[in-house]
Amino acid sequence: MGHNHSHHHHHAQPGETQELNPERYQATRRVTIAGALTNAFLALAQLLGGWLTHSAGLVADGFHTLSDLTSDFVVLFAAKKAHEEADDEHPYGHGRIETLATTMLGGLLLAVAFTVFVDVVERFLFEQPLPQPTKMALLFASLGIILKEGLYRYTIKTADKFKSDMLRANAWHHRSDALSSILVFIGVAVSLSGFVYADSIAAVLVALLIGKIGFDLVYNSAQQLIDSALDEETVARIKTASNTVDGVVDVHELRTRKSGSSAFADVRIQVSPRISISEGHQISETVRHEIMQAVQEVTDVVVHTEAEYHHEEVHGLPLRQELVERVTELATEAGLAASIDEPTLHYLNNGVEIELRVKSSSFTSNADGINELAEKIKTLPGVLNTSMVLLP
Repeated sequence: MGHNHSHHHHHAQPGETQELNPERYQATRRVTIAGALTNAFLALAQLLGGWLTHSAGLVADGFHTLSDLTSDFVVLFAAKKAHEEADDEHPYGHGRIETLATTMLGGLLLAVAFTVFVDVVERFLFEQPLPQPTKMALLFASLGIILKEGLYRYTIKTADKFKSDMLRANAWHHRSDALSSILVFIGVAVSLSGFVYADSIAAVLVALLIGKIGFDLVYNSAQQLIDSALDEETVARIKTASNTVDGVVDVHELRTRKSGSSAFADVRIQVSPRISISEGHQISETVRHEIMQAVQEVTDVVVHTEAEYHHEEVHGLPLRQELVERVTELATEAGLAASIDEPTLHYLNNGVEIELRVKSSSFTSNADGINELAEKIKTLPGVLNTSMVLLP
């Protein structure tokens, strides 16, 4: 684009990340270790219980829990890496490691679902005798329900506090485990009352549930990896925050993307073409600050500042050096070189406006000569108009 614009970058300063990240990482670590210990105990109980009580549903649930244990380690590793400072090789930080971990988690769940599903279907197809669970299986199933629901509540509370998608994924993972344990409980109970297929059907349903969660995790992570925008409501909030800043004429373009639990925004604002660069910078800094206040997850904003009238491409207008040389030549010819300072240039849509900075004493003694010079300057190629500012 032929816009005359400036870019203002902001990455969170070390001080800012120090405040936020360690607390977030410690909380993630605490929740995940609690989950890992619970899952280790539960997986062992379910697999052993399923084997002892002949419940296919319990064994499926045990594999489900085992996959959680693996995912807990993935989450722990990713949380540590994702909260490392941005460096030369990763100028946008390491947030995508969280996205990658979530994708792996989803892939793992899909694999577990497939394995359990195939195992039960093979039994049906080859008419192997379906094992009948014993009453003891109900005890193991209810243990799963209680522990998993507890983990869900603990994890979701932390996920909401720190706006962590990865922890939210893990929390719903726990909730799905509680649901699958409920399915197993019902399957065992119905099997005991005489419907022999109930336990195996419960195992298939558990597999489908695991598969659905796995697919959702992979899909959502893929959206981040291909730089999908933030949701419409968040984008609207960013636009509103930018538009309310004094001096912003319009928000011309807005691009957003997610990286793990952080988000980045690229905003193009239009300001009056007659303001100074320092004022434009001040406006863009205020826009950056307002966006980060309005949407907490946005950790990096790039503001492009451009002149309001620059809707069309403007090519071929003379640049500063060429114009200043021509103005100086004309002033020297008129014997007024000492009377004027270097001019200010305003690039408008279809040409340049030259603001002559004239010493008051010279204007008082030779107003006609200076007015004549201004008229001559107006005839230069690309020049739209001239105006005057009197200097003390």
